[in-house]
Amino acid sequence: MNKTHFLCLLLSCLFVSCFKNEKQPQPISGKTNTISIIIDDQLWYGEVGDTIRNKFASPVLGLTQEEPLFTINQYPAKLLEGFVTDSRSIIVVKKAATDKFEIKHSKALPHHTFRIYGKSIDDIICSIELNSAQMIKMIRDAEIQKIQQDNSKALLNPAVIKNKFHIGLQIPAGYEYMLHKKNFMWLKKEIISGNTSLLIYQIPISRLTKSSDIVGNIVRMRDSVGRYIKGREPNTQMITGEAYAPYFSTIVLNGKKTFETKGTWELKNDFMTGPFINYAIVDYAYNRILVIEGFCYSPSNQERDLMLELEAIIKSVKVDKR
Repeated sequence: MNKTHFLCLLLSCLFVSCFKNEKQPQPISGKTNTISIIIDDQLWYGEVGDTIRNKFASPVLGLTQEEPLFTINQYPAKLLEGFVTDSRSIIVVKKAATDKFEIKHSKALPHHTFRIYGKSIDDIICSIELNSAQMIKMIRDAEIQKIQQDNSKALLNPAVIKNKFHIGLQIPAGYEYMLHKKNFMWLKKEIISGNTSLLIYQIPISRLTKSSDIVGNIVRMRDSVGRYIKGREPNTQMITGEAYAPYFSTIVLNGKKTFETKGTWELKNDFMTGPFINYAIVDYAYNRILVIEGFCYSPSNQERDLMLELEAIIKSVKVDKR
């Protein structure tokens, strides 16, 4: 082969390689629950920065220790936005000639870019106050979506759960079946810092809605199945933490009314404790309350990201049509 033919072949290979790289979507990396704030130091260390921290680094509800909603990395505005790629969401805050709130979406990093411009400090703070709830929801939804995408690469065989509860649920490989009952299932995954668990069970609708005290009914329901989760010593079943009342809200999950409860669990007469998140789905088609709960045990380690992973698993639920 002469030099001319060799060069032509090499250039052809390079061209094809570059074309493939152009078409290949870049993976979305970044640490879970981490956002980048591009803002001048003068604003960051003043009222504007305080407002941002109060909104985006407020304590997560239902954990056994105080952890911020998001881990925040601040960068001076003089840095180019394109270099800040260590998170899936970026918030750009600065003074400008006009007030503006803008959201840009991308399939690569950053997944969401929020721009908050204001003519004055008061204008910027007002915009943060007005838009922070929407921003937090979008960031959390993006984090959950990323976890679900990662989970989908290696899933536990769904047939067992589907046959028993008539649902699809994306549980990642690594979980093991710990206990099977007629209407109850416990799955568990060991991790370096402890373990995470999923509970799936169903009860008659009347059992949860028989009185107006829904929260009290959920606590009693949890404690009744807690007898399946025990410590090493006798009489150490799992119960709902008694020190603080759980956080309660009503949401829609898979198109169905759902009661969301967050709080802490503990082993009775034992030292073990941790956070839980419980979803009680009102499913009239099967005349039941379908309950999917996640809880973790991670003593002296962060719980925030573990609980978000469990929430992402639960929110992948799809109830079969009857």
